[in-house]
Amino acid sequence: MTPKKIALAYSGGLDTSVIIPWLKEHYPCEVVAVCGDIGQGADELAGLEEKARKTGASEVHIADMREEFVTEYLWRLVRAGGVYEHKYLLGTSIARPLLAKRQVEVALATGCDGLAHGCTGKGNDQVRFELTYKALAPHLAVIAPWREWDIVSREDAIEYARRHNVPISASTTKIYSRDRNIWHISHEGGALENPANAAPDDIWMLTRSPKDAPDQPAEVTIGFERGVPVAVNGQKMMSGVALLETLNQIGAEHGIGRIDLVENRFVGMKSRGCYETPGGTLIMAAHRELEALTLDKNTLHYKQRLALDYAEMVYNGLWFTPLRHALDAFFEVTAANTTGEVTLRLYKGNLEPVCRKSPHSLYSLDIASFTMGASYDQKDALGFINLVGLPIKVRALLESAGKP
Repeated sequence: MTPKKIALAYSGGLDTSVIIPWLKEHYPCEVVAVCGDIGQGADELAGLEEKARKTGASEVHIADMREEFVTEYLWRLVRAGGVYEHKYLLGTSIARPLLAKRQVEVALATGCDGLAHGCTGKGNDQVRFELTYKALAPHLAVIAPWREWDIVSREDAIEYARRHNVPISASTTKIYSRDRNIWHISHEGGALENPANAAPDDIWMLTRSPKDAPDQPAEVTIGFERGVPVAVNGQKMMSGVALLETLNQIGAEHGIGRIDLVENRFVGMKSRGCYETPGGTLIMAAHRELEALTLDKNTLHYKQRLALDYAEMVYNGLWFTPLRHALDAFFEVTAANTTGEVTLRLYKGNLEPVCRKSPHSLYSLDIASFTMGASYDQKDALGFINLVGLPIKVRALLESAGKP
């Protein structure tokens, strides 16, 4: 059955701007525009409701979701230590399930019988949105215009917007696709599509170029409680948003958090993107240093394995799944003693740890010191090595006995 009222995940960008008139033209239907403020900035949110209504939306719902995004999504990612393919701190990936959840909530509250998004048929975001739809509202129809219409490029979308008098900021001369929230900003398209091209200087928007960063290093101390960042430079922050905004400013000033990545998309292709995650880079680095103090070897190494699985689940849009909930329970337990503070030194795009402190530190100076103390009997090492090396020794003896 053709939907009569569709909730659209709306950002005001090129794709979702042209989708409103396209939906009304091809279905036809009422369109409810749904937008979540997750820290994309005042410029992007300014005039969003007016723009959506002018292009045909019958209702517009905008919600401030920044604190929920930080505390219920980003801090879980930090606690897990999730990083995709060595570099990507999952800024876009982690936001999509939250935005899709809000879209579903509005759809159900306003009597919509359909959901729509502006993700292309080549990208990961279509999967992230639609897996959330399946988890939370499997009975609603899903419309994905990029899989239906004859628009095949951003140039085509720009031309469609021109013909339908839709105001947009994209152009054929500056055609980067960007996604921004309080955790990061991503840059794709244009010159970046060829991985042989260096990232142009003009793509970076949040961070200073390392060569223009201050000539003197700076230090920042991040305090954690049970794996969650709570303080900056000894000052307890009133909210997760305030803490992250503070660290974003500090990191950006010193050129921290730029990455250039060729990644493996969930849909099977490789793509190239550039990301800026200044505050997130500081938090993740400090969290790793603190865990080095507070986790025993076996737990730390096993957690590293699960962190890879967690990152892949977030990247693939599998947020609303039993396994993700189960992994969160594991990471909550392992974070029970991840309390303390780490000081990082920042200098022209680089960072290094200079101080680690925790009341639950497992580091024993008496045992680790090169000065021989009573807490560690070095003679015990002989038996340890003999037992560990026993199978190695037996194999070597057998091989030597079998030689002519």
